[in-house]
Amino acid sequence: MAKISNGIITGLNVVTLVVALSAIGFSLYFHVGSESACRRVLKMPLLMLGIALLVVSLSGLLGSCCRISAFMWFYLFVLFFLIVGLIAFTIFAIIVTNKGVGRALSNKGVGDHRLGDYSRWLQKYVVNAENWDEIKSCLVGLRLCQSIQAGQAEDFYRQHLTPVQSGCCKPPNYCGFEFQNATFWTVPKAGPAQPDPDCKTWSNDQTKLCFDCESCKGAALENIKREWRLLAIINFCILVFVTTVYSVGCCALRNNKSNGYRKQRPNP
Repeated sequence: MAKISNGIITGLNVVTLVVALSAIGFSLYFHVGSESACRRVLKMPLLMLGIALLVVSLSGLLGSCCRISAFMWFYLFVLFFLIVGLIAFTIFAIIVTNKGVGRALSNKGVGDHRLGDYSRWLQKYVVNAENWDEIKSCLVGLRLCQSIQAGQAEDFYRQHLTPVQSGCCKPPNYCGFEFQNATFWTVPKAGPAQPDPDCKTWSNDQTKLCFDCESCKGAALENIKREWRLLAIINFCILVFVTTVYSVGCCALRNNKSNGYRKQRPNP
């Protein structure tokens, strides 16, 4: 049983070491060779994750292979706080993406994706100037709006646009703008059909379009909410896995102590 638990911990930490080195490698690649704003955003989180996994995996390998209890204690200590962190983040993700929380705080918004339908924390985190500029640069870099097929107005309205494309790449329908092509709309001589701020925010500049519109921010919040809900499910699966590893690690630590005790016993 001692060899089995130590062998499992060794195997898992070899895999973790490979993941850590891969994360560090991708981070360096994004730092040196990437011009995409989306990829540059991933640079520091990937580097920090890679370094953390590297330290943890090396501690686990030294603790299981070399039977050094101090490193195994450190390994289990980190896993314990990781379990606590995963539980806290999963609960937090469920709370901030709960639609009822946002509606209880505000009943104001625009379009199908009302900003008031989202928690105040999620609005503050995403729609603040610094984060929104990064998201906007990312959307422009991905050429999200240029991927919409050009054609006549009838062809455009028959397309299935994603919520982000609908909210960011064209003016809201209630503005009553005249279609020229997928990303170029003209204001009627009488002006917008409604005096809504989004109608004034729209620009035919391909780097601006409706990226600063409330409808775009609402669509982005809806997308982030769905991703966070998926992340909460993934976190739960990771939590089960890490808890299992923690239990096996406790067995390996107990085996290390037991083996050390037997080695110290004098022969009769």
